[in-house]
Amino acid sequence: MDGIGKTMAETAVSLHQRILSDISERILSGEWAPGHRIPFEHELGIQYNCSRMTVNKALSQLAKAGLIERRRRSGSFVRQPQAQAAVLEIHDIRTEVEALGLPYRYELLSADRRRATGEDRGLLGLDAVAPLVALQCRHFAGKRPFCHERRLINLSAVPDAAAESFAAAAPGPWLLDRVPWSAAEHRISAIAADGDLALALEIQAGSPCLVIERRTWNAERPVTHVRFAYPAQSHSLVARFTPSQG
Repeated sequence: MDGIGKTMAETAVSLHQRILSDISERILSGEWAPGHRIPFEHELGIQYNCSRMTVNKALSQLAKAGLIERRRRSGSFVRQPQAQAAVLEIHDIRTEVEALGLPYRYELLSADRRRATGEDRGLLGLDAVAPLVALQCRHFAGKRPFCHERRLINLSAVPDAAAESFAAAAPGPWLLDRVPWSAAEHRISAIAADGDLALALEIQAGSPCLVIERRTWNAERPVTHVRFAYPAQSHSLVARFTPSQG
C-alpha cells in the first residue's frame, strides 16, 4: 500500500512540474503573449490526465512567480513580463531562473585568452595593455535561452582565471567566490538583436533586448566587464533604495 501511495505521489509531482514547465516556456518564449488566457483548470486536467488539485498547484506557483494573473470567475491570464534582476545587486543568474520555477542550465559558447584590444581596455577601464579572458555564455530557463553573456576578465587582477575552463561553471559565481569587489558600475540599455545575438537567444533578428552592462573593481583595479542580454518580452528590472540621508 505504501509503495502504491508513493508512486501516486511521485506521479502527481511529475505532472505538476510538467505543467509548470510547459506553461512557463510558452510564456517566456512569447508563444503566449501578455493577456493570453490560460486553459481552464478542467481543460488542463483533461489535457494532462490529472486532478484539478495538481493543476491548481501549478497555476498557483506560476501566479506567485508573476507569470500569470488569476481572476475570479474569468480564469488565468498571462501577465506582463515579471522576471526581474536587481539592478543594484550582484548575484547568480541561476537565482533569477529558479525564481520562475524553471530548471537552470549553463552553456559556454567560447573562451579566448588574449591581450586586451583598444575596445577591451575601454570596456574594462584599463590604462595599459593587459592579458584577459574573453567569454561568451548562455543561461537557460527550462529549454529556452534566458540570457546571453559576454564577459572580459582582467588576468592582472584575477590570475587564477587563466587556468579555469569555465566549461562547467559560469564565470559570475566563480568570480564572486574568489575575488572580493569594492565598487561596481551598472549601465542599462535597450537594443535590437543582431544576427549573432538573435541566434544565441533563439529569437527573431531585430527583436528588442534588454542589456545590462556591469564593471567591477577590487581596490581600484578593474576585475571584469560583463554584458547580459535578455529578450525584452520576458525580463524587467527592479531597484530598491532608501531616501538620501544627506
